[in-house]
Amino acid sequence: MASTLPRQVDVLVIGNGPSALLLSYILHGHIPVYDLSNPHPDPILHEKLRRTRDLLDLNVDEVTQHFPASRFPYSTQALPVNVLYDTLIRPYGETEDNKTCVKWTWDPARAVTHIVVGDAAQPGGQWVDNPVQVSCSIGTLSYARMLSLPGYIFDTFHREAFGHDLPFASRPTRKDVADYLARYAEKVGIADSIVNGVYLSGIRRDGSGFYISSHNIRCKQIVLASGIFRALNPPPPLLQPLTVLPSSPKVLTDGYLLVVGSGFTAADIIISTHARQKILHVFKWDPNRPSPLRGCHPDAYPEYAGVYKRMKVAALSLQPPLDAKPRYRSRRRMSIFDKSREWDAQYEGLPNTEIIGVDLADSSSQALVRLRTHQGEILERSVSGFAYVAGRHGILDFLDQDLLDEMRLQHGQPVSSHTFGDAAQQGLEVAKQVFITGSLTGDSLIRFSYGSCCSIAGSLLKDTSGQTG
Repeated sequence: MASTLPRQVDVLVIGNGPSALLLSYILHGHIPVYDLSNPHPDPILHEKLRRTRDLLDLNVDEVTQHFPASRFPYSTQALPVNVLYDTLIRPYGETEDNKTCVKWTWDPARAVTHIVVGDAAQPGGQWVDNPVQVSCSIGTLSYARMLSLPGYIFDTFHREAFGHDLPFASRPTRKDVADYLARYAEKVGIADSIVNGVYLSGIRRDGSGFYISSHNIRCKQIVLASGIFRALNPPPPLLQPLTVLPSSPKVLTDGYLLVVGSGFTAADIIISTHARQKILHVFKWDPNRPSPLRGCHPDAYPEYAGVYKRMKVAALSLQPPLDAKPRYRSRRRMSIFDKSREWDAQYEGLPNTEIIGVDLADSSSQALVRLRTHQGEILERSVSGFAYVAGRHGILDFLDQDLLDEMRLQHGQPVSSHTFGDAAQQGLEVAKQVFITGSLTGDSLIRFSYGSCCSIAGSLLKDTSGQTG
């Protein structure tokens, strides 16, 4: 890895997660081109691309114009630019992953001088800096081949690390992904541009470029790749006294572990707890805005589906039956996760319940929590652990207020997937010479980072060298 920061550089990439690594790979001169020998199965898309093979120089609006009416299942949940490059990298989605429409060619003449700076201790960003101490053995949401970056794919890493090929449609552990990303920079030859464990601050516009006052650096363009998962949303003031209790799910406590949250991080906490730990789970339940866990199929994501099932059972148990008929009970076979503990005795789910009082014991090792259920019933529970996991957010406080003003943001404002939503639909340049990539675009999966990185790289190449392919 780079040991020192340059005083002058064309492009500063802030963040050292997957999207920053991918962008660095491209800026080192690795150019994606359309592979005519492996045409895309969509004949309309193929016809549009066969004469414009340089994938850094695309009119995305024109190329994707037919997507909504296409018989091919193009995603409508991600930015068109991200959907486009995802379908080119993996034209058959999660099947036949070895087939791709993209070849990577190396053209050092098109390299752009840049530096990637992140405060994570090693390349990987949020995969390294995990603010919640959950089990490292939990499988990722994405299949392994959806986590690959160009030049050194996850399959190769797995073969080197474990001595055998990766099973098809497998979900690696979080630790495996972190180890893969840590090796990536060295393996593909971009380590000279990666600086880890450094937090920049005081970034302001200066003349025709930018000045980073904390480290006396000047650059012409900035790419924000700092993500939206940097910090946990803090608990409200009423719950602040509970933060002295253990938050790690790996610590077995006498009282309940109180978990507040309805998403994947809350599920990770529950999954990671000791098999004999009592869990008090407070979560939002709205059939019109269901938990993201709802989309987890029991065969592919048995642990997440298992947590969601407990939440659903807790929510339905509070609803009066519509008639005298017994409620339908699923006969789906139980997973290993379902059998991992005595759920009826150890899990108490409280949907749409408000915590109205907290009395911390003098020893600060336990607290009495008063709760008001959705039906108005008052409950008291003794808790000896607390995990408030109701969302995460990004932080852009390393930018000065004048620069934030250009993005219509305030100092200290939490950054979410919606912060740049409208801007990202129009383009990835959110202020003059300031670009966003990765989860800041609203698309958090690694597979969708190709689009923003290729689009930004094309813009940077035009600005710094005038080359468009």
